[in-house]
Amino acid sequence: MNPNKAVAAGSATLMYQNKSFELPVLAGTEGPNVVDIRKLYGESDLFTYDPGFTSTASCESDITFIDGDRGILLYRGYSIDDLAEHSNFLEVCFLLLYGNLPEKAEMQRFHKAITHHTMVHEQLASFFHGFRRDAHPMAIMCGVVGALSAFYHDSTDINDPHQREIASHRLIAKIPTLAAMAYKYSIGQPFVYPLNHLGYTENFLRMTFAVPAEDYKVNPVLAKALDTIFILHADHEQNASTSTVRLAGSSGANPFACIAAGIACLWGPAHGGANEAALRMLEEIGSVDHIPEYIRRAKDKDDPFRLMGFGHRVYKNYDPRAKAMQQQCHAVLDELGVHDDPLLKVAMELERIALQDEYFIDKKLYPNIDFYSGITLKALGFPTSMFTALFALARTVGWIAQWKEMLEDPELKIGRPRQLYTGASRRDYLPLNQR
Repeated sequence: MNPNKAVAAGSATLMYQNKSFELPVLAGTEGPNVVDIRKLYGESDLFTYDPGFTSTASCESDITFIDGDRGILLYRGYSIDDLAEHSNFLEVCFLLLYGNLPEKAEMQRFHKAITHHTMVHEQLASFFHGFRRDAHPMAIMCGVVGALSAFYHDSTDINDPHQREIASHRLIAKIPTLAAMAYKYSIGQPFVYPLNHLGYTENFLRMTFAVPAEDYKVNPVLAKALDTIFILHADHEQNASTSTVRLAGSSGANPFACIAAGIACLWGPAHGGANEAALRMLEEIGSVDHIPEYIRRAKDKDDPFRLMGFGHRVYKNYDPRAKAMQQQCHAVLDELGVHDDPLLKVAMELERIALQDEYFIDKKLYPNIDFYSGITLKALGFPTSMFTALFALARTVGWIAQWKEMLEDPELKIGRPRQLYTGASRRDYLPLNQR
């Protein structure tokens, strides 16, 4: 449990119908203070109205901190750029799950635990054959991840800390295997089994791109880039999919069902499809020669065209993940020598303009992580249909850490948002022949 609980920071007074209500104000270690409204309804018969919960703290958490105005993202207090440069994804998984960077022996035990859970039950392969070959990988992921609870009954008791840990390890280990299987199934190639001597990301690359007819050698530059993408997407506070996992988990649902719910939410184009949308935009522009026209359209408030992959809903400054992603993007392009790709030429020219044009600078429309990750994933050989599945792979550890934290919170309650009802008042029923 988090030793740094929220502390009292004064109170706020609400005046309503000539009555005043004192509401406690709480302070965390970072970020704005919050007004505690838990007793508001009982004392005043009032709810608060906050569509999208954009001004509401739904929980107390010590996992991830975001300051959008200053462009800060911290995992357990560590800055995302430090982790992206010096750490690796499996070490970040340990950090998010357990709160601290592992010591050498801890890392060895954790790596062994994850590695020995990477295989999936052989009968799961038959699930894939029930899908059409052109099924979207996320549709497959929703189904097969939820089905894990039918195979691993020994890790579905959420009240048992040991079973929670086993389930956590299994999910982190098996999601890459399932994602690779979804890709292989879509292109008609045989599934490739994991190898225990490979690292987490190297194993995933091999399971995705290797074929039985020849040996596959992992390119360390490409593995580093993909590992960085996983780190940058590992958690992002109480976003839509994380909130979905928490809400599902608050009912007591098993961990596999909760993560499947998160995958389903992430599939929404407003959440997990941003890098895919950025790539589609580049395809629409098509050529460097067309960029001036699209820049003009982007500046025209009456034109519906919008530049995708620029700016961010949360970050009103530079996306702190974008710098690390930019470095890896260029490293991949240099390694593969694909600078002649017309799409990538468009992307690089758009990047140059956005970083120099006063319009973009004034409006803080900097290239964000989705802009660079979409280009990088395309260069790595992933089809756009796999982009969100890769996002889900990376975010699984964040979902699990948040789910685990929620279950260990003594103040856990089943999620139950309220509403502002605007329907009909009570009406009397009339029989059909009297209407």
